[in-house]
Amino acid sequence: MDARHPAALARSLLFVPGHQSDLFHKALKSGTDLVVVDLEDAVPLEDKPLARAAAGEWLAQVPGLDAVAVRLNSPAVDAGREDLAWLASLAHRPATLIVPKAESAHDLAQVRAVAPDVGLVPLVESAAGHATLDEMARAPGVLRLAFGHLDFMADTGIAAGEDEHELAPMRFAIAMATARAGLAPAVDGVTTDLDNEERLARDVRRAVAFGFGGKLCIHPRQVGSVHAVLAPSAELADWASRVLDGDRAAGGKPFRLFGRMVDAPVVLQARKVLARCYR
Repeated sequence: MDARHPAALARSLLFVPGHQSDLFHKALKSGTDLVVVDLEDAVPLEDKPLARAAAGEWLAQVPGLDAVAVRLNSPAVDAGREDLAWLASLAHRPATLIVPKAESAHDLAQVRAVAPDVGLVPLVESAAGHATLDEMARAPGVLRLAFGHLDFMADTGIAAGEDEHELAPMRFAIAMATARAGLAPAVDGVTTDLDNEERLARDVRRAVAFGFGGKLCIHPRQVGSVHAVLAPSAELADWASRVLDGDRAAGGKPFRLFGRMVDAPVVLQARKVLARCYR
């Protein structure tokens, strides 16, 4: 898929429950990069038909489908198979589908068979998903990986503390699968503490440290903070600009900057820093 696909570039991905259609336009106006209409966890089983109907009606009306994604139910369960039948009937489809409980390329192929031109974001939430990270990262249509850490803990029995250091191996594994497949930087899971700005900032800084480039959000007030923390500091952006200027002046050869040697790996790092300044 195109690396410039809106979902590949999204910093914030804001969930909105699919059965609460009054929130759709509010989410679109929140400043989030991607509104995710949720048909899965946020919607009770009895309300899923209502959520599909509301989502389909809104997709037919909303300007700019690139800014909208839908989180389906897993294709391995009845609700997911019903989602796929609904998706096949749509005249107006979102640009992106988030596939929860993703555990194999087969899961993703089932979705892609119905919507071959739509970008996919597998949400990795289980030990089985961990075992197939490379397979899913390389599956056709995949834009980037996302980490559903709450479901992952429930599946594995891991009880992470506030700093979530117990989940560091999984975040590292997602980062490595992302790099091997050449995907856009991965998306980290939600922060459920809505009233703790510092906790949200720490969570985003940790995601950046693992090379992630996006964050799942559950409230509009989280969007601005996510964007602010994901953006490189003015000092870091200035350093990266100077590195790239020096690289051009040196014709790609190693050079000295601020008393330090700059070679190809440092230039690559600078490019990645500036890529975070795209908005």
